[in-house]
Amino acid sequence: MSHRPITEDDLHGYVDRVLEPERQAEVAAYLNDHPDVARRAAAFASQRELLRAALAPVAEEPLPAELNLSRIIERRARRPSFVPWAAAALLLLSIGGVGGWSMRGALRPSPSGLAALGQEAASTYSVYAPDRVRPVEVRASDSAELVHWVSDRLRRPVKVPDLAASGYRLMGGRVVASPHGPAAMFMYDDDRGSRIVVLIRSMSRADQNAPMTPQSQGDVGGYAWADDGLGYSLVGRATPESLKPIADAVRRQSRPI
Repeated sequence: MSHRPITEDDLHGYVDRVLEPERQAEVAAYLNDHPDVARRAAAFASQRELLRAALAPVAEEPLPAELNLSRIIERRARRPSFVPWAAAALLLLSIGGVGGWSMRGALRPSPSGLAALGQEAASTYSVYAPDRVRPVEVRASDSAELVHWVSDRLRRPVKVPDLAASGYRLMGGRVVASPHGPAAMFMYDDDRGSRIVVLIRSMSRADQNAPMTPQSQGDVGGYAWADDGLGYSLVGRATPESLKPIADAVRRQSRPI
């Protein structure tokens, strides 16, 4: 088996059974050892089955009689020519209205910039922070190896923030996948069970530098910013007031090398 970390995309691919057989087996073994993550994957599968069950009757419904081509032609032959044109116009307007409403979510643009970074950090936190067995791929004791790994994947020198003064010790980290390329994840613990995550990845040309802004997704929140082409996001389940000084400390230490 490979030693690639299990990502959020892997979990969804496992539930949808679209992974390669070897990767499917790796995810299955990982879930067997990580009951918290396994419960999340089971929830994904349950949602999929509920959607299928809800939409199955619609897919099996016969074509409405009013849309049967032969009946439309028959009615057109019996009525004045303007009637079917008016009916067709109304039908198109109805379809357009219903279609536009149903597609409103699909046409909504995906988040970008700091919003996307904050969302990715929150998702990464939700996958790895609850893991009590293997939340990180490389332990803090091998921080030199960790720095080399993440810097190589991001093709930029990356610093590991020291948050001991803020009450958090480094547990370790890993490289995770994101829609915008590889990202470095560093995880910290306050020795009382509270964990925070710092996610770092390259930003687009339009977001090379950006001021620190609050971000939230569900019960996970924090701050995101960008400096000289690298985006940073610190997230956790602590209050925004308690996370802000820690985010400031990360930013001070993570200025471009």
